[in-house]
Amino acid sequence: MRVLGLATMGEASAALFDNGKLIAAAEEERFVREKHARNRQPVEAARFCLAHAGIDPEQVDAVAYPYAPI
Repeated sequence: MRVLGLATMGEASAALFDNGKLIAAAEEERFVREKHARNRQPVEAARFCLAHAGIDPEQVDAVAYPYAPI
């Protein structure tokens, strides 16, 4: 099972897991050259993770996105 994890609170980042094994992870600030990449979605970080694994978005089984009602 391939899971793409996306984080937007604090540091925008993405991570890709395949059957529980970490395949790729990246922070958005590395791609947009903006420290901490505040108020951004991890679009480029997610693209990097998928490209690194050599898969298309359609091949991801689930997307994990944190949500905490405040």
